[in-house]
Amino acid sequence: MCSSAASSASAATTALAVEEARRGRKQLSMEPPLYDYLLANVREHPILRDLREETAAMRGSQMQVSPTQAQLLAMLVQILGAQRCIEVGVFTGYSSLAVALALPESGRLVSCERDERCLEVAKRYYRLAGVAHKVDVKHALAVDSLKSLLESGEASSYDFAFVDADKKMYEEYFELLLKLVRVGGLIVMDNVLWYGRVADPLVNDPKTISIRDFNKKLLEDTRVNISMVPIGDGMTICRKLEYD
Repeated sequence: MCSSAASSASAATTALAVEEARRGRKQLSMEPPLYDYLLANVREHPILRDLREETAAMRGSQMQVSPTQAQLLAMLVQILGAQRCIEVGVFTGYSSLAVALALPESGRLVSCERDERCLEVAKRYYRLAGVAHKVDVKHALAVDSLKSLLESGEASSYDFAFVDADKKMYEEYFELLLKLVRVGGLIVMDNVLWYGRVADPLVNDPKTISIRDFNKKLLEDTRVNISMVPIGDGMTICRKLEYD
């Protein structure tokens, strides 16, 4: 009886998903069994797994990107053939480590983070993974670090950037990175779905408003092509176009 009920529920879920797909709403909801299956099909480097497990016991561990997100970031870096990358918001280094592992030996990743305690964890894992020589750690406010790169004549010299930092600063980070990334390069913005809060008109805290406003401006920004991807907490991949 239980088996029959479960089978009926599964059939109903499948039928609903098919009907939604026919309407152009082709998006699976990630119930725990399906998400576990997805994770089981992620190629996670052992060092990344160790870092993820250590971070899980730390305060603020929800800020860490998921293995599926890190795998996508690494793939984008490889597809681009990227040599020079920037990360804004390192936390304990899971995403930056995934990017550094994907970079060639001659690659460079500028990692911007203001939290020294988190940076110490990240640097330890860079060393364990043998990629510390690829990572240029900037322990300062990200805006200051990005402006310093521009002042050093590094405009349009980066291939890839990833942002997972102060949500109220997203617009300023994006504008600075748009100057640093070359035409054809990518800027990936994390947390653009913000736990679903962006779609709830009753939620109007400062961070949600900032992300909602940023998403609206990005949708209308003709300087980039964009793709909002419902992976993790939502990421928008932006490809810089040539513009005046």
